[in-house]
Amino acid sequence: MTERELDAAGIADPCLRAAYAGCRRLNARHGKTYFLATRLMPVERRPAVHALYGFARWADDIVDDLKHPATTTAERAGQLDALQARLADGLRSGRSREPVVRALAHTAASYGIDHRLFTAFMASMRSDLTVTDYATYDDLYRYMYGSAAVIGLQMLPVLGTVVPREEAAPPAAALGVAFQLTNFVRDVGEDLDRGRIYLPADLLAAHGVDRELLKWSRTTGAHDPRITAAVKAAVALTRGVYRQAAPGLAMLDPLSRPCIRAAFVLYGGILDAVADDGYAVLHRRAVVPRRRRAAVAVDGLVRVAAARTRAAARVPGTPAGPIGARPARARRGAVHEEVA
Repeated sequence: MTERELDAAGIADPCLRAAYAGCRRLNARHGKTYFLATRLMPVERRPAVHALYGFARWADDIVDDLKHPATTTAERAGQLDALQARLADGLRSGRSREPVVRALAHTAASYGIDHRLFTAFMASMRSDLTVTDYATYDDLYRYMYGSAAVIGLQMLPVLGTVVPREEAAPPAAALGVAFQLTNFVRDVGEDLDRGRIYLPADLLAAHGVDRELLKWSRTTGAHDPRITAAVKAAVALTRGVYRQAAPGLAMLDPLSRPCIRAAFVLYGGILDAVADDGYAVLHRRAVVPRRRRAAVAVDGLVRVAAARTRAAARVPGTPAGPIGARPARARRGAVHEEVA
C-alpha cells in the first residue's frame, strides 16, 4: 500500500519516499485510530497526512519517553531544541537530513501550510517539560491550541474544503481539541504516572478532587464517587467541543469527509467506552470494541465509494472541486527532494 500511495502522490525521489514511509510506520505503530481513518483518505493525500502526524508523534515521544525514564528534563529540552532547529531549517530550505522533517517540509511546501502552526506546536511540546497541571480550561486551551488545534489547521489544506478555508478553520481547530481532550480523559491514570494532570484544576475542585486524591485512588485502586463525578464532567465538556466541531465535516471535500467522519466517530466512541466502564479511567484505559471499529471502517468504505461515484458522475458546468485539496505546486520533483 505504501508504494501505491507514494506513486499516486507523484513522489519519485527515493530518499523522500523512504522518509514518508517512515512516517507511515510511526502512525501505524502508535496511532491506530488515526491510521485506520487515514486509510479512507484519497490515496494521493495519505502521505501528507502521515508526514503531519508522524512529526507530531515524533515530537511527542521526545516529551514522553517512557522507554528511557532516566532521561532528564534538560536532555529532553536539548532534543526539542535540536528538533526545532532541524524543523526551521527544513521548512526554510525544503531539505533535511532528518527523514521525518524532510517529509514534513515537503508536505508543508506542497500544500502551502502556514509555518507558524508548526512553531505553535513546538511551543506546546516544550511546555510539557515543565508544566504539570492547568488551573482553568482557558489555561488548558492555550496549551491545546499549539498541541491539538494547529493539527486540525495543518490538515485543512490536505483535506480540502468546499467553503473558503477561513470558514472551515474554527471547526477544524475544535476537532483537534476534541480529539486531545478525549485522550486526556482516557489517559488520566497514565498521565498522572508521568506527573501530569490535564483535566483543569477548577473542574476537579468543583467535585472535591485534587492531585492527592487522584494519586491515592491510582495507588490503592479504590474508586471514589468524587472522581467519577469529575471525569463525568470532563466527558460532558469534551462532548460539547465535538458539537462545536461537527458542522465542519460538511465543509470538507466530499472525498476527504469519510476519513474525518470516521475519526470523529471513533474518538467519540472512546468517550462512550469511558462511560460504559464506569468512568474508571484512573484504573484502566477505555477501549473502543473491535467490532465497533470494524463497523466504522465498513461504513467509511461505503461512504468513500459513494463519494467517488458522485465525483465521477459530476457533469461539466457544476461547481469545481474542493478548495485547497491539491498541492500548491506539482509534487513530482518539487521542494528539493534530494538529501541536503
